[in-house]
Formats: sequence, C-alpha cells, structure tokens
Amino acid sequence: MLTIEAMPRPKALSASEIEAKLPGIPGWSLVDGKLHRELRFADFVEAMGFMTRVALHAEKLDHHPEWSNVYSRVVVDLTTHDAGGVTDLDFELARRMNTLAEG
Repeated sequence: MLTIEAMPRPKALSASEIEAKLPGIPGWSLVDGKLHRELRFADFVEAMGFMTRVALHAEKLDHHPEWSNVYSRVVVDLTTHDAGGVTDLDFELARRMNTLAEG
C-alpha cells in the first residue's frame, strides 16, 4: 500500500516566479500556462515503464499529470487545477520526472 506524502495545497506562482524556477528543471518550458515537456524513449516499453514509475510518484504527491503516449513519445503538461495555475507542486513532479527519465 502506498503512503500518501501529499504536500500542502500550494498557491499558483506568478509569471516571474515560474520563469525564475524554469532553469531548475531542464527540458521543461511554459506552454499555454502549463509546464510542458516532450520525452522520447527507445521504444514503447521504455515509454510505458517511465509512465508507470511516474504514476507511483504522482500518486504519492496526490498530483497527477496531463499526459499522452504515442509509441516512444510521452508528452506531459503540469498545472495545479485547484490552484488555477502552476505551483511548486508542479515543479516537484517535474523534477521527479526528470530524475526518472535519466534513470
């Protein structure tokens, strides 16, 4: 059974706060008000393995990405809907996703 380590529900960050934090999550950009990244893997199995590993972290954080998968490509958008924008929670999940993608 997973233990929920959900962070307190954060507030939306300002545009300047988001821009200041973006260098800390290589590969991500701000697109349509969401953190955005496209990842490519060797094949479908690697892409799905990545998504499965991320799902465990997302569940622990009680924060779930908007994402899609086509063969070896995974497209991710992160925003905190109940805060109405990008929050520290999105940056935390993005950092974890980067670590998992490197592994």
